[in-house]
Amino acid sequence: SKHWGLHLPMGITRSGLHKKRPSGGKRHIHRKKRKFELGRQPAATKLVIGQQRIRRVRVRGGNSKFRALRLDAGNFSWGSETITRRARILDVVYNATSNELVRTKTLVKGCIVQIDATPFNNWYYKWYGVTINKGTTEHKSVKSKKDKKEEKEDKKADLPDAKAKKSKKVVTKSSAKKWGKRAQGRKLDTHLETELATGKVLARISSRPGQVGRADGYILEGKELDFYQRRLDKKKKKL
Repeated sequence: SKHWGLHLPMGITRSGLHKKRPSGGKRHIHRKKRKFELGRQPAATKLVIGQQRIRRVRVRGGNSKFRALRLDAGNFSWGSETITRRARILDVVYNATSNELVRTKTLVKGCIVQIDATPFNNWYYKWYGVTINKGTTEHKSVKSKKDKKEEKEDKKADLPDAKAKKSKKVVTKSSAKKWGKRAQGRKLDTHLETELATGKVLARISSRPGQVGRADGYILEGKELDFYQRRLDKKKKKL
C-alpha cells in the first residue's frame, strides 16, 4: 500500500468496537475513533522521598485533571478516632495487582503503604494524655503547685551558682480532667498500638494519584489490618 513500511502513531482508545460479540462473532468497525473514547498514557506515580511533581492536564470540556508523577506525602484518616493528619509516605509494601508495582514503588489506588506515625502519636497524646512507647503506654502524672515549688527549691539548692534549669512541662488540672473524661471511652487496637509504638503504620491509598494529583488514604485497623499483615508475613516467608 501507499503507507507500507511507515510507522504511523497509534492512538490510545477505550472503545469496545474491537471486541467480539457475546456470541463470539467478529464486529464490523463501521466508524472511526471518537474524541470521547480517547485514552492517555498512565501516570505511574512514583514514591520519591522529598519530591512532589504534579502536572495539570486539560481534558474534555475544558476541565482539568492533575497528574501526579512523584509524591512523598498525603492526608491519612484514622477511622476509629475520626481524625485526619498529613503524613509522610515511607514505603510501598503491598499491591494485590502485581509485585512489580511494589518493586518500582508505584502509588496507585488500593496499594498498601507504610506511613510515618508521628502526627498520630502527637495527636493521641494531646487528646488522651497518653504517650505510646515500645512495650508500654504511659500516662502523664499530674503535679500540684506545692510539688512544683518543692522541685524548684531542690534544683536551686543543687545549683547555687548556675541558673536553675527549666523544669519539664507539667500537666494542668483542667487538661487532666479532660483526659480523665476522654479515657472512659478510649479503645486502641493492640496490633495498631504496636505499630504506633514503632513509629510506622500501614495505610491504604483511597484516592487516584494519576487523576487528582494526591495520595490520600486511611490507616488500616481491625480485621483489614490483620488480613494485610498475614499477606505481608506470607510474602516475607517466601523470601
